Amino acid sequence: MSKLAAIWSEEFEWLLGIINVGIHLVDREGTTVFFNETMAEIDGLDRKDVIGQSVFDLFPSLTNESSTLIRVLSTGEEIVDKVQTYMNMKGKQITSINSTYPLRKGGEIIGAVELAEDITRIVQLNDQVLDLRQQLYKKTKEKKNTQNDTQYHFSDLIGESPLFQQALTRAKRAARTHSPVLICGPTGTGKELIAQSIHNASIRRDKPFIAQNCAAVPRELMEGLLFGTTKGAFTGAIDRPGIFEQANGGTLFLDEINSLDIMLQAKLLRVLQEGRVRRVGGAVEQEVNVRILAAMNIGPHEALKNNILRSDLFFRLNVVNIELPPLRRRKEDIVLLTKHFIEKFNQTFAMKVTGVSREVMNVFLRYPWPGNIRELRHSLESAFNMLEENEEKIELRHLPLQFTDPPAELGFSTPAQSVDSPLPSYPLDLPAYIESIERDIIEGALKLHQGNVSKTADALGVKRQALQYKLKKFNL
Repeated sequence: MSKLAAIWSEEFEWLLGIINVGIHLVDREGTTVFFNETMAEIDGLDRKDVIGQSVFDLFPSLTNESSTLIRVLSTGEEIVDKVQTYMNMKGKQITSINSTYPLRKGGEIIGAVELAEDITRIVQLNDQVLDLRQQLYKKTKEKKNTQNDTQYHFSDLIGESPLFQQALTRAKRAARTHSPVLICGPTGTGKELIAQSIHNASIRRDKPFIAQNCAAVPRELMEGLLFGTTKGAFTGAIDRPGIFEQANGGTLFLDEINSLDIMLQAKLLRVLQEGRVRRVGGAVEQEVNVRILAAMNIGPHEALKNNILRSDLFFRLNVVNIELPPLRRRKEDIVLLTKHFIEKFNQTFAMKVTGVSREVMNVFLRYPWPGNIRELRHSLESAFNMLEENEEKIELRHLPLQFTDPPAELGFSTPAQSVDSPLPSYPLDLPAYIESIERDIIEGALKLHQGNVSKTADALGVKRQALQYKLKKFNL
C-alpha cells in the first residue's frame, strides 16, 4: 500500500463514497487508491476493477499531457473546471468537468485527487444541435434567399397599452440600423419575439438568425459554442464554426446574457469591438459581420450592482435599450391577448370557443400574472383541455388552480373569495373599469403595508415616483 492509502480512515472513506460527486484519488505513481461509486458510474467501470490500476490502464486514450491527474502530479498546480473527453478501458467515451488538486504531506506531493461531474449526455446533445446548425449554415451559404429560422414579425405582436407601444416603436426604429440592442423584461414578456421582429424588419432578413440562451449551456462549453473550436484544442475537439461564424451577415440573439461567465463576457466584448473571432485553440482570426441582440430577464442596474454583468459589455450592448413591461402593467392588453389565443387554440383544437365568461375576465384583470404573457397563453391552453365537447365559453372552473385557489403570496383573491368584486355589465367602459380595479389593488396593498409607500411600490413592482402619482390621482 502507498503512503497515501495508509492515512485513510474508514469514516472518511465512507463519507467520500456516498457524496454525489465523482472522486478519483491516485498516489505519486498515478495508481488508483480510491474511486467512489459516483466516479464508477461516470466512468462506466466497476470499483473492484479500478483499485490498484494506473490511470493509463483505466483510460488508454489519455497521455501525460491530456491526463489532468498526471499533469497535476508533475506540475503540482491545480486544474479547475477542465472539460475532458476520454475513452475508458471498455471503449466507452466519457466527457466530464474535472477539478484536480495535488495532495501534499510535509511539502512533498504524495498524490492527487480529481472531482468530476458527468456531462457526457449534455455534450452529445450539444454536438447534435451544433451539427444541425452547421448543416443549416452550409445550406444557407449554398442557397440564396433561404428562409431564416424565425416566425415572428411586428405584425404578430399584440398590444395597445402605452408602455408596450413605446417599446414597439423603439424596436421598429432599431430595425433600420445595425446597432446592438439590449432587450430587458421579465420572463414571458416576449423578448425573443421582439428580437425576431427586429431581424425580419431589417436588411438582414434574408440572412441567418441564430438564438442562443446563455443559461442553457455549461460555461465550460459556451466558449466553443460561441467562437468555434479547432481540432486538437482539447481532447475530443474537432474543427467546427461557432455561432458567430454561423450567423455571419445576419443576427445573433443572446438571451439571458447576464448568465454568461464573466471571463467569457470579456472575450465577447472583444469580438464585438473588433468584429473578429478566433476559434478555441486556433491561431487565425477571421472577420464576422453579425448584429447582436441581447436580452436579460432582470434590470440592468440589478445585474451591474450584483457584478453579474460587466459594465463595459453593458455599455457596448445598450446602444438601443428596449424595456418590455410585465403584463400586470399593461392590463388593457389582456382582452386583446385573450381573444388572440382563443382564436389560435380554436384552430389547434378544432373547437369553436367564443370567449371567456365575465367572471373569468374579471379574474384575469385582477390577477398579477407573474408568468406574464406566457402564463396567460398556457392558462388558456389548459382551459381548452378542460372544456367539454359542447361547451363554447371558458368558465372559472376550467382555469388552472392558481386562479381558483391562489396562494396568499400573490396578494390576489378570486371573486368567490372577495365580496368587493362585482362582475361588470356590458357594454363596458373598459379603461374606467381597469382604473377602478387598479385603484382597489393599490389601496389594498397600501393597507397591507401600513401606508409605507416604498414597500407598497416594491410589492406592486412599480417605481416609488409612479406609485406616488397614482396615489395622488386616486386621492388615496
